[in-house]
Amino acid sequence: MDPEAEQAARTARESLDLAFHMSNILDTGLDRHTLSVLIALCDLGLNPEALAAVVKELQREPSPMPIVPTSSSPH
Repeated sequence: MDPEAEQAARTARESLDLAFHMSNILDTGLDRHTLSVLIALCDLGLNPEALAAVVKELQREPSPMPIVPTSSSPH
């Protein structure tokens, strides 16, 4: 990898680390991967306020109950 690409990758990692640290301080509940995806969507031009509204709505919805297969025992 050339030095410029290495520097760009390092800067991107440091930026994500800083954003994740701020996210933790603000107690957003976002993991590093989700935060990375949200930042990428903002970089693509999506409205950050609209993304924040979607995240808040998704966090407000109850988590789906896991599907647990029931075993049918013969009588």
